[in-house]
Amino acid sequence: MPGPRYDLPDMARNFLSVDDLSASELAELLELSEKVKTSPSDYAQRLAGLSVAMIFEKPSTRTRVSFEVAIAEVGAHPLALSSSELQLGRGETIEDTGRVLSRYVDAIVLRTFGQERLEALARTATVPVVNALSDFEHPCQCLADLLTINEKKGRLARLTVAYVGDGNNVAHSLLLGGAKAGMHLRVATPFGYEPIPQVIRRAEEIGKDTGGSAMITHDPEQAVTGADVLYTDVWASMGQEEEATERTLVFQPYRLDEFAVERAAKDAIVMHCLPAHRGQEITDGVIDGPQSVVWDQAENRLHTQKALLLWLLREV
Repeated sequence: MPGPRYDLPDMARNFLSVDDLSASELAELLELSEKVKTSPSDYAQRLAGLSVAMIFEKPSTRTRVSFEVAIAEVGAHPLALSSSELQLGRGETIEDTGRVLSRYVDAIVLRTFGQERLEALARTATVPVVNALSDFEHPCQCLADLLTINEKKGRLARLTVAYVGDGNNVAHSLLLGGAKAGMHLRVATPFGYEPIPQVIRRAEEIGKDTGGSAMITHDPEQAVTGADVLYTDVWASMGQEEEATERTLVFQPYRLDEFAVERAAKDAIVMHCLPAHRGQEITDGVIDGPQSVVWDQAENRLHTQKALLLWLLREV
């Protein structure tokens, strides 16, 4: 039975950001995801004998379930842990946690608040660390998003994605991942809620090499007009609950509704990373409508995360 792969080259390749992947690596990972989805039995025991720790410092439905199932279905053993169950809850540092867990498991998945916690963990862990969501990025979600778009549209390059809503972690990953795939990202958000400037600059920089682009606007109609993909997320993310009432007022014009769908391309698809607050950022008619691919998008978290683990652990 194989133990931790400390002898493999580049063992501690991490996935903390979509920007950790080159454009060619992103394409490779999406291609692997398609193969894993199409022929799951071919990859069923690739990680047999390995273990993956999953630490959740934020609530989770899709990430928790999809990662736990993904790990099991490629033959590894998932350990789902909350910070309250670990000595993290009593003051042990994330760095020391990384040092210790690296002696027991073959990869660590962390869902947390600040990106700096992921970076601190990665500095001391000797096994791959995966960002399962932070306040800065949601890169695993982006992999599923890109796989879904490619399935529905047959390509990624030159497609226009309109993201309407908060310039949050999901928007950051879409900007970076979309740019690497040669897509045109339009982000419509209220004044003061834009994606952070460093992400916008980086997406523009990437786009110069790939043919992609990034546009930030405060006009949701401008963003959705003619778009191939419509995307939204909750107006108040985890940790922003005290701002929910104010945000609901500010974001009213930034809703994916029937008018937005009518302004987009006729064959546009509608996406939401979930959970959805129906009647706020998206209407029932749109999320349940014929152009919605939300449930396929959610399913694809499973397949892309299988592929990610296989790729990180060099078992493909």
